[in-house]
Amino acid sequence: MRVAIAEDSAILRDGLAQLLIDRGHEVIAAVPDGDALRAFVARDQPDVCVIDIRMPPSFTDEGLRAAIALRRTYPELGVLVFSQYVETRYAAELLAGSARGVGYLLKDRVADVREFVDALTRVAQGGTALDPEVVAQLLGAGRRTDTLAALTPREREALEAMAEGLSNAGIAARLVVTERAVEKHVANIFTKLGLPPSDTDNRRVLAVLRYLDGS
Repeated sequence: MRVAIAEDSAILRDGLAQLLIDRGHEVIAAVPDGDALRAFVARDQPDVCVIDIRMPPSFTDEGLRAAIALRRTYPELGVLVFSQYVETRYAAELLAGSARGVGYLLKDRVADVREFVDALTRVAQGGTALDPEVVAQLLGAGRRTDTLAALTPREREALEAMAEGLSNAGIAARLVVTERAVEKHVANIFTKLGLPPSDTDNRRVLAVLRYLDGS
């Protein structure tokens, strides 16, 4: 992957860059704020950006605004926002257009380097990577309950794992079931959410968006 990092903490910024370089990825930019990131991407677009939400000058939403602006200009660019906190309004705004190539991870919960790199790779490839706490708080922020009322508890668990970006194999491991069982759950989810087969739409992404609808 070709990665750009925007993080105001020099220690964290350099640490992220080094762990990615050590694993064979190319860090083409490591900058301290959103403006510098946008300027760099305009010159040399990476595969994915890692962006802290709170950066100078106000340390509120500069990173988020940079992420949204980049997604609007470069729809295929993967964006993974990194934060100390769950900002439900910010997360919902970032996901409003499309969940393809979007990630939201909490810094304190990323203890496993391999899991972080796997999540970043997934986002770079057009998948999603949402921290479970982000998913839980988005749901708690208010959603249309009628959309999901038809799902069984097991199907809801599978959809929640899907929203975090897990593959069928990952979902099977979490739920301690076979991949075949997960395939049945996923097929039922698509049917109940009114998502027929399509050559142009990614039904997993659409299901995640439906899951987060109204947040």
